[in-house]
Amino acid sequence: MKNFKPYYAVIFTSTQTEDTKGYTKMAEKMEALAKQQKGYLGIESAKNKVGITVSYWESLKAIKNWKANTEHLFAQQKGREQWYNWYNVRICKVEREYEFKLD
Repeated sequence: MKNFKPYYAVIFTSTQTEDTKGYTKMAEKMEALAKQQKGYLGIESAKNKVGITVSYWESLKAIKNWKANTEHLFAQQKGREQWYNWYNVRICKVEREYEFKLD
């Protein structure tokens, strides 16, 4: 087993309104910006009727700093005003992980 250090996952689950103009561009911008933040580890996303995006962080402090980022605050406001009918945010500590890969 590889050397494992616990980390945090922010799970953002949402449904969108019909007015998604500008959403894709903003989502791409936020992903690029998140990658520049200290403590950022990665992101995974699946979008369908319900969208699920999971971002990974080294610490709760890193998550707090990302949430308070000025550009991210603007995107959050825009999401509440235009793009989302509903969303839920969960913050979880990942203490173990494993994977399967068919070669």
